[in-house]
Amino acid sequence: MADAPSPARGGRPGWTPPLGTNQRIRNRAIWAVAFFMSSVLPAFVGMGIPDIQGEGVTVAMPIAFALWFFGALFALAAGLTTLRYWEGLPAQTRLLGALPLLTVSLFLSAALIGALVV
Repeated sequence: MADAPSPARGGRPGWTPPLGTNQRIRNRAIWAVAFFMSSVLPAFVGMGIPDIQGEGVTVAMPIAFALWFFGALFALAAGLTTLRYWEGLPAQTRLLGALPLLTVSLFLSAALIGALVV
């Protein structure tokens, strides 16, 4: 009884997320990681292609940005759903749902700090 949430402590007694929420969070988080990882190779290719003709036309960087954008959408969907049902989710699902968005936030923060320092 000591571990049960009480209304006095701000918890909801007997409350659980809707059926299938864990699976939706897992699917969105996995898709976010897949899109983020698939954007790495086009980004390296786009940065490595020299501008021989002076036109500056490469398709690798727009593909990388598009894949990263879709990954960010899935990470937002997983993160917001995780935050909405935080109390009723198992610890593993909480971590899996929040991790893609936290990772992207960390890398963007590091990139901004690196760009300001250099």
